[in-house]
Amino acid sequence: MNRKLILIASFAFAAVCASAQIAPDADWAQFGRYAAENEKITEKPLAVLMGDSITDNWDREDPDFFPKNNIICRGISGQTSSQMLIRFRQDVINLHPKYVVILAGTNDLACNTGYISPGNILGNIKSMCELAKANKIRPVLCSVTPSVQFGWRKSITDVAEKIAELNQMIKEYAEENRIPYVDYHSALAGEDGSFPKEYSYDGVHPGLAGYRIMEPLLLRALGN
Repeated sequence: MNRKLILIASFAFAAVCASAQIAPDADWAQFGRYAAENEKITEKPLAVLMGDSITDNWDREDPDFFPKNNIICRGISGQTSSQMLIRFRQDVINLHPKYVVILAGTNDLACNTGYISPGNILGNIKSMCELAKANKIRPVLCSVTPSVQFGWRKSITDVAEKIAELNQMIKEYAEENRIPYVDYHSALAGEDGSFPKEYSYDGVHPGLAGYRIMEPLLLRALGN
């Protein structure tokens, strides 16, 4: 390859790298999403639900569930466990709940912020649990809800198997550390690991009927 071609290739590589970077003014972890709402909280909540769109949508599908049970929703659509870990202090620790309920992993497996191994997904979840315990907050871990395909990332294969593998890792960590584990997956999944239509509108996210299955499982873990 001559010098001119080397220079062209170098500039092209640099352009690709630059386009992949986050804009300097971007709120990557979305600290701003709940900042104003956090300021308004004056009473200690029973629990904060930390998660992605599966948690975020819950507040819209069944909004009465949250105030009725003194639970606060802090889910953000599209987020991975890395983003949740970064905003954990603002959206969980500073609210001083009795419990934090962590539901993470779907968007990690979908590579929303790039590839991350199952071990590192679990590592982020472990870090959130350790932060909670250090601040006298009781962690509760949840299984990833079922799916066989991510509609926004159809290139990801063996989705049901990947979810099953991660769930087993989360469950084993919970058992080893005496952390309550809420098994949404077993309550919702079809025989092939799919999310049945009666519980999900798109094969990934619960509808109201799905949340109504999940709610008593969660309340049981919270002692209600």
